Amino acid sequence: MFPIAASWPIQVIETVLAIVYPLSAILVTIDVLLKKSDVRAALGWIAAAWLSPIFGALLYYLFGINRVTRRALKLRRFEDHQGRRKPDGQKPVASPNVATLAEVGRRVTESELVAGNAIAVFQGGDAAYDAMLRAIGEARHSVAMASYIYRDDAAGRAFSDALIAAHQRGVEVRVLLDSVGIGYFFPAALSRLKKAGVFARRFLHTWVPWRMPFLNMRNHRKFLIVDGTRAFTGGMNIAAEHAHRFNRGAYIDDIHFQVDGPVVRSLMEAFALDWTFTTEEVLDQDYWWPPIPEQGTVQARGLRSGPDADIYKIEMLAGAALTLAKKRVRIVTPYFLPDQRLQFAIAQACARGVEVDILLPRVSDHIYMEWAMLGNLRFFNHIPATIYLSDPPFDHSKLMTMDGEWSLIGSSNWDTRSFRLNFEYDLECYDPGLTGALDAIIDAKIARAHRLDCARLASKPVLYRLRDAAARLLMPYL
Repeated sequence: MFPIAASWPIQVIETVLAIVYPLSAILVTIDVLLKKSDVRAALGWIAAAWLSPIFGALLYYLFGINRVTRRALKLRRFEDHQGRRKPDGQKPVASPNVATLAEVGRRVTESELVAGNAIAVFQGGDAAYDAMLRAIGEARHSVAMASYIYRDDAAGRAFSDALIAAHQRGVEVRVLLDSVGIGYFFPAALSRLKKAGVFARRFLHTWVPWRMPFLNMRNHRKFLIVDGTRAFTGGMNIAAEHAHRFNRGAYIDDIHFQVDGPVVRSLMEAFALDWTFTTEEVLDQDYWWPPIPEQGTVQARGLRSGPDADIYKIEMLAGAALTLAKKRVRIVTPYFLPDQRLQFAIAQACARGVEVDILLPRVSDHIYMEWAMLGNLRFFNHIPATIYLSDPPFDHSKLMTMDGEWSLIGSSNWDTRSFRLNFEYDLECYDPGLTGALDAIIDAKIARAHRLDCARLASKPVLYRLRDAAARLLMPYL
C-alpha cells in the first residue's frame, strides 16, 4: 500500500512533465521560427528548448522575447493625435559622402534634418549638473525628465529638491525613470518625488508574471527638457559618482549636452511617447510644444531606437557611417561588443584606408562586461583599427565622429543591448564646428590612453581566455 501511495505523486509529476515539456518546446520553436531573424540565435533557442526540458523554454520566455510589439501601435496613435508639424527637409552643406549619409539617416528615421540648433558640450557631471539644475530652477511652465539610473544620493537629492521646488511653484513636472535602473523593489528616489506630489512613474514596471520578460528592455534614454525649448541629453545618469562635488568614492567620467533650437521638439516627442505609453496621459498642452526659434548652426536629427518599430536603427546608421567614411571614424564607448556585421563594417572601412580609432576603458565598471569585451577584442587581431584603452577613472562617454563633419551623440553604447534591447535616443549632427570640438576631446582622451595590442590577448593564460570567451557568449544580453 505505502509504496503505491508514495509513487502516485511521482507518476503525476512525470505525466505533467511529459505533456508540458514537448508543448513548451513546440511553442518556443514556433515563436522562434516566426520572429528570430538571426539563424544562429534561432538554432540556439530551439536547441535549448528541446535539449533542456522546461528550463530551456523558461530561459527563452525570460530573455528570448525581445520585442514590444504593441508599443509601436500606441506610439503611432499618439503621433496621429499630436499632429506634429514635420520640419522642412534640410540638406547639409557637406562633402558628398556626408550628404549621402544624411539621406541614409532620413530614410532610416523617416524624419528630416532640422537646422538652427546650438549644442554645448559638458565634460563631467560638475558642469552638466550645474547647468541642468539651473535650468530646472528657471523653468516657468514645464519640466520633463527621464533617466535610467537616478540614485537617492547627494546628486539625486539635489535634482529631486529642484524638481519638487518646480512642482510647488506651479510648473508642470513629469519624471520617467527606468524600473530596473532605479532599483526595482525599493526605489527611494521615486518615493521621494511621489511623496512630494511630483508626477513620477517607472517605465515598464510590472508584477504580472507574463509581462516580466519585458523588464529586459530598459529605457536607457536620458532627457531633461525645460519649457519645451531647452534640452539636455547624452549618456550621463543622475548619481553622485558623476560629479566631484558630490562624490566620495570612484569617479565616472562622462559627457553630456545642452541642446537649444528646433530639434528640441524631437527630444520632447520621444519623452512624450514614452510617457504616454507608461501612463496613458497625452502631453498635448501648448506649454509642452511652444514655438522654438533657431539658435545656432548645427543641423541635427533625433534618432529613437528600441525593441519596437525602431529596432536596428542605430546599427544601420553606424554601419552606414563606417561604409561611407573617406578619412577617419572615431568611436568612444564604455561597452564595445559589436556583432559580426558591425565588425565587418569596421574591417571594410580599414581596408579602404579609413583611419578607425576606438577608445575604450581599460577597467570596466562591470567585471563580466570587461571579460566579454576582452574575449571579443581577441577577434580584432585581423582588423587594422587602432584600439586605445583609457586608464581610470571609468569613461562612460558615448561619441562617434566621421570625417570631421558628422557626429553621433546620445545614450547608445556599442553593444547588442543598446542596439536591440534598450530604448535609446541619439542625435546625429552635421556641423564641422561641433564635430571638431568632439574630435579635440577624443584626441585629448587618446593622448592619455595606451594602444591595445590585440595579438597579446591571444597569448594570455588559457584559463583567462576561457573565462573571457565564456563571458563573450552573453553578448546579446550584456
